[in-house]
Amino acid sequence: MAADMAAQPAVLAELAGRRAELLEALRGPRPAGIVIVARGSSDYAAVFGRYLVEAATGMPVALAAPSLITLYGIEPRLDGWLAVAISQSGRTPEIATVLERYARAGARTVAVTNDPESPLAGAAAVDVWLGAGPEQAVPATKTLTAQLAAAALVAEALGSVPWGDGDWARLPATVEEVLAEPHSAERAAEALADAGELVAVARGFLMCVALEAALKLREATGIRAEGWSAADFRHGPVTVARGDLPLLAVTATGPAAADVEELAGRLAGRGTPVLRLSDAPGAELPYPGGLAEPLRAIPATVRAQQLALAVALRRGIDPDQPPGLRKVTPTE
Repeated sequence: MAADMAAQPAVLAELAGRRAELLEALRGPRPAGIVIVARGSSDYAAVFGRYLVEAATGMPVALAAPSLITLYGIEPRLDGWLAVAISQSGRTPEIATVLERYARAGARTVAVTNDPESPLAGAAAVDVWLGAGPEQAVPATKTLTAQLAAAALVAEALGSVPWGDGDWARLPATVEEVLAEPHSAERAAEALADAGELVAVARGFLMCVALEAALKLREATGIRAEGWSAADFRHGPVTVARGDLPLLAVTATGPAAADVEELAGRLAGRGTPVLRLSDAPGAELPYPGGLAEPLRAIPATVRAQQLALAVALRRGIDPDQPPGLRKVTPTE
């Protein structure tokens, strides 16, 4: 897992180097609608993609319900739509099947995958190859951040985005800066001590980071971690925050930060242990700013990976081979 994480700056630099080529392949007529299909960690890249593409195009973006196709036999009607499938391996049968059905239903199809020879890549009109190389650990790290970058490229090809050449040039070095400073994650792992549960909250473009942070903690450490929108957490689940349940508050400087911080501050005042994963001063889990707000999700995700790795090592758990998991989950 540590080696996979260390490869992320180079993977992101390579993707950024192919940006012009990929944007050209992704551009096309304005779609009638947009749908994204994924499972597992890739589902959180899909959540990120939904936020980015909705912001870039002004169009609502759907997240697919694959089982409606594979189990219930629903016939989609997608003339003029764009369908984007995200899968690290490209070999999950369910995802390839859904994209094939979407293509037959009239959609223009895009695959975001790390294997250009995979069934998913073969089913798509456009293949966004991640180029991350083989991942040695079961928990996805370098492929996940590459998927986030690919989602940003899809949004950039479809509409107006708040980042440009400078952001793409700075991104690999920003991730390198996070990787070069593991000590904050190690201190945060000590603060979690023997915590059996954790809640991660965020809003907006960083929502995917809270979801992914919770997943990585579940996978690598066995902590019962859940990711929530800070807004949704207020609607009932907040009752579980009674002082002994740690809260991971994920923010980036921007419109959503104040709402997440208000929730974190209020719960901290009631005795909840709070770890802030933020580009703001004084955060327990800091990461650099300097990028457009949406792209800050990538270095924030790397800091969350560091936290999961540090907790696993502190507890004497092998993060590379979590029990009951394998790299490709063959859902149908």
